[in-house]
Amino acid sequence: MARVSQEHLDARRRQILDGAALCFARNGFHATSMQDVLKEVGLSAGAVYRYFSGKDELIRAIVSEVLSEIRDIFESAARQTPPPPPDVLVGRALGQVLDLKPGLVEHDRPYFPRLLVQVWTETLRDEELRALIQDGYDAVRAAWIRIVEGYQAAGMMRADVPADRVARTMIAMAQGFAAQVALFDGVPVDALADGVRGLMSMGEPS
Repeated sequence: MARVSQEHLDARRRQILDGAALCFARNGFHATSMQDVLKEVGLSAGAVYRYFSGKDELIRAIVSEVLSEIRDIFESAARQTPPPPPDVLVGRALGQVLDLKPGLVEHDRPYFPRLLVQVWTETLRDEELRALIQDGYDAVRAAWIRIVEGYQAAGMMRADVPADRVARTMIAMAQGFAAQVALFDGVPVDALADGVRGLMSMGEPS
């Protein structure tokens, strides 16, 4: 029997993860069964269970992958010296995050923001998933603290406010805007950058 190449195994795993992510984003974790996932990816139960033992393992694999990709985006931003202004940086980072899963689209509507909201909700009942999310958040927060410290060192931001508190607020802006994109129609991603720029202009002459 011919050996299956690693490339084929990786492609099959990718197919399962993407199909499951779309199911979860569309219907939520609890309303999605493994049968729904099998139907979405067009594979037999044996083919899917070769890679994942069940729905919980699929969920954790998807969340781990997304967290890793989000962490890479923010850590890349933190390495810029000096960092671009907050409006540019936050807007660009959110745009990159929302573009992570271009395949999660149905009828021209992106489903990745909905998947993010589903994950946040699931952490309220799943302690293992909550720990995973906490680790991811801590890594992203550490990257943003370095960004804020870069602003402060460059004289771009007042230094009497703790960098950690500014970092948490910048993350909250991105999270909140992602929730708007998930929940409401017609939310342009570039509106976040414009909004932050407007807030930054307070105190400037009109």
